[in-house]
Amino acid sequence: MSRSGRPSIWKRLFVSSLTVIFCLQIHAGQPEDKDRLGMAIEYFQSGKYHEALLIFQDLDRKYKLSPRFRGYIGVCYYYEWNYEEACKYLDAMLPELEIFAPHERSVYYFSAASSHFQLKEYRAAIPLYEKMLTVCYENEKPETFYQLGFCYMFIDDWFNARDCFVSALAYYTRFLNRPDQHARMQQIRNMIKGCEEKMNR
Repeated sequence: MSRSGRPSIWKRLFVSSLTVIFCLQIHAGQPEDKDRLGMAIEYFQSGKYHEALLIFQDLDRKYKLSPRFRGYIGVCYYYEWNYEEACKYLDAMLPELEIFAPHERSVYYFSAASSHFQLKEYRAAIPLYEKMLTVCYENEKPETFYQLGFCYMFIDDWFNARDCFVSALAYYTRFLNRPDQHARMQQIRNMIKGCEEKMNR
């Protein structure tokens, strides 16, 4: 599955200055670590996930970062193609991330779901994609339903796969009906037809 079709939601995470100050228990004699945390967040928000990961990892070893920043580590691992570590962090942190804003949670759900997907752990990915659908923006649902359709298809659940592809096509038609998406939309039509053929056998 191509990574290029993901919703472009990751770079819009916001962390207030108060969060930066209070999420780490940094002593007054170590102001450089507070600065390094701010730098890691800047790297993260600008898409420099490798650089962010190195700093987050070091600070996590020294202080045990808050759930939010450990969630960031999981997202960084996802972007570094290290899906095992992404799942390790995100699966552990997701229950503690329920207090955050819906769209921020959608970032964690999508990163965790997509990591499980890449590991061919489709049954683990399904509930995460489904949770993302409850908190993400409407224009992010086309790709999520598309991925979810493949999860069901790969476990031979053709009925649910067909329904997800139908939903994906409806959301693409409504929100992403652009020339650069027409090939994807035609592919989805073909997937719907293939699922229905499987259902009718």
